[in-house]
Amino acid sequence: MSATAVKPETIRPIRAFEVSVAAVQKLSPHFLRITFTGGDLDYFGSNAAGQTLDLRIKVMIPSSGFPLPDFGSMDEGWYQQWLAMDADTRGFMRTYTVRRFRSGSPGIDGVPAVAAELDVDFVLHLDGGSGPAALWAASAAPGDRLTLIGPDVRAGDCLGIEFAPGGASRLLLVGDETAVPAIAAILETLPAATTGHAILEVPCAEDFLDLATDSGIQISWLARGGNPNGAPLQEAVRRVLAPAACDLGDEPEAVDVDTDILWETPEPADVGSGLYAWIAGEAAAVRELRRYLVRDVGMDRNSVAFMGYWRLGKAQRS
Repeated sequence: MSATAVKPETIRPIRAFEVSVAAVQKLSPHFLRITFTGGDLDYFGSNAAGQTLDLRIKVMIPSSGFPLPDFGSMDEGWYQQWLAMDADTRGFMRTYTVRRFRSGSPGIDGVPAVAAELDVDFVLHLDGGSGPAALWAASAAPGDRLTLIGPDVRAGDCLGIEFAPGGASRLLLVGDETAVPAIAAILETLPAATTGHAILEVPCAEDFLDLATDSGIQISWLARGGNPNGAPLQEAVRRVLAPAACDLGDEPEAVDVDTDILWETPEPADVGSGLYAWIAGEAAAVRELRRYLVRDVGMDRNSVAFMGYWRLGKAQRS
């Protein structure tokens, strides 16, 4: 009797990673870091230099009392198939940025194997406005299981990284608390010759974190307090970059952030050697910052990456 042929695995750009909680660390009143581990993470992807930068992943949160569905081989129709499931039982999908990924290593000559680990920093809303992902994180404990969806290193291209400064040697990194993990990860990769500013707005001064960088980037923390979301960022960016005296830019096209996704990231080839801006956070605040940089400062729109991570008053888009 001949042996049954084993069908080779189809490698797709993204896959489902079955992971468990290895550690939970409270970083500040509003930031909670959860470290995930699991054999599946041996296949987790990053860019060619092994960096995650602003890499986005999907965190799948189970509905209370129900297991998460089997995401199988993640074929091209997986998202539509998930949407078609019963909304009360399929769980929740939320987008997060990888804070740090540490690849594992096999055991050799008596040296124990090291498991791959992935850190995700969750933002907790102390006023009771947390969504399903933050609520899950707030009660997470070592051993809890979860599913993450992200890039498969075997597929080659790493989907989900937007930071692409091209030949720019000056950077403007701007974001609220939802963008802090991405900016922190980016700062860790920058060479000493890179200059510019990183401006981060968080709910309170106790949320200021120690960030590491070898670059010449000046890091500024802003406590929002009772101010509207994005207001401190608007003022700080205007202090760093004054409006152009003569050479104003064109008015960017209008974007309705309540109905449309505010998201545009230039290709590296389109970015010049001057200033590159990366802006992420609450969509309305990001829209105004982008308008100021392009119209009033006169920046080339191909040198401005802007991403509406969330919208005030609306549930987070999956």
